[in-house]
Amino acid sequence: MAVAAADAREVLPGAGRDHVVVFPLMAKGHTLPLLHFAAALAVHHGDELRVTVLTTPGNVAFVRRRLPAPVRIVALPFPAHPELPAGVESTDALPSRSLLPAFLRATALLREPFAGYLASLPSPPLALVSDFFLGFTQRVASEAGVRRITFHGMSAFSLALCFSLAIKTPPAASVHDGVPFRVPGFPESVTITADEVPQAVAQAADVDDPVTRFLADEVRDWDYRSWGVLVNSFAALDADYAAILESFYLPGARAWLVGPLFLAAAESSEGDDDPEGCLPWLDERAGRPGSVVYVSFGTEVHVSAAQLDELARGLVDSGHAFLWGVRSNAWAPPVDPGSDGKIVRGWVPQRRVLAHPAVGGFVSHCGWNSVLESLAAGRPMLEWPVMAEQAANAKHVADIIGAGFRVGTKTSGSTAAAEALVGRAQVAEKVRELMDGGEAGRRMRARAEHVRQAARAAVGEGGTSRLALRQLVDELQSSHDGGDGRRSDQQYE
Repeated sequence: MAVAAADAREVLPGAGRDHVVVFPLMAKGHTLPLLHFAAALAVHHGDELRVTVLTTPGNVAFVRRRLPAPVRIVALPFPAHPELPAGVESTDALPSRSLLPAFLRATALLREPFAGYLASLPSPPLALVSDFFLGFTQRVASEAGVRRITFHGMSAFSLALCFSLAIKTPPAASVHDGVPFRVPGFPESVTITADEVPQAVAQAADVDDPVTRFLADEVRDWDYRSWGVLVNSFAALDADYAAILESFYLPGARAWLVGPLFLAAAESSEGDDDPEGCLPWLDERAGRPGSVVYVSFGTEVHVSAAQLDELARGLVDSGHAFLWGVRSNAWAPPVDPGSDGKIVRGWVPQRRVLAHPAVGGFVSHCGWNSVLESLAAGRPMLEWPVMAEQAANAKHVADIIGAGFRVGTKTSGSTAAAEALVGRAQVAEKVRELMDGGEAGRRMRARAEHVRQAARAAVGEGGTSRLALRQLVDELQSSHDGGDGRRSDQQYE
């Protein structure tokens, strides 16, 4: 049941040191992993913890469908903002990407309702887990004596990369000439090029960029004070970068690698939504295992109509069956996809699609959620990063994990690079390489399968992620029960 903050005392009469509050940003890619985290707590620690997820009224239905019954939902009123259309409460509902800064500013106005919710509880909760964009939660939580764990939605590799490069910029020669350079604090074997620098770092010097200003005004001064960092990844992928990440927070902070969270949640929170009939369509092709290429650029990436045209023609020319999730309702395919091509506009149950035996590869923007879902299904990737830290994720998958390769276009933080057109011939060639790639393709598939097994082992009994979740709960409880807490409250206020 969703309730307003003022009613929380009635709904949660026993709220206290056995109570964890989870507060995601209202963006699907940020919300889903924290819903999985809430579900994982309920599944594995429901006998000792109660979990509440905070959201806004317009997101309650989406959240409710993806949580097990014991997890409670509290709806805080979404603040009005003069630049936002009425009723827009999530980033995927924004009519234009240019409204994202206004949306973020509106979320910052949730500070008072959130403070009111905490004040309405009989006693402070054990911990708050909140999205890093909701920087106000750190200050409010500290004032209430609550430990806050921050969540960035990135791998430890990419997040540590962001923090490292924010302190020490790339050498000028590397920026201009594409020369690989080492990242301070990273293993010597890891080098990157300027095109792989995350967008937020590349744009940090642009003080006129509204998202950069929001991060400076509302996020950065609070994030580093967090008690810990929740990471949707696992040790086999990210153990080498956890200590680097921890070094950017206050002494004693931990990076908790507890993913893949959708597996940790026992896959209980995806729901059965398949409004486009993706799974029955794949079932018709189950007799040809690995024959379908799945294509998706996620819920946030904008792809121009010209690029969609080239992608459509290239997919048809590749000779491979394809299932393609397109976010644009205005674009019309310039070519008939035929019986072996399916283009859908609505929600796609992506994890179930990737796990389907008919699917053999994934053309992806390399958002971290999609990367994890592809690797957990053992599917190699054709990487087409566009924004944010996606190029760094592509670097991680292609050059360190060895389970993918890039489409070949530049993907730095510059707008011109991100919008470089990939022609239909290149699309067709790369899709065939992904699906038929000979010895190199077999090695890539073997690596993806290895990671699939490691992901499942991590969340299984005795696995690294399962143990990390247990240790996180134990440390939170012991620090409030007179045990050996890692830091006193004064150290993170």
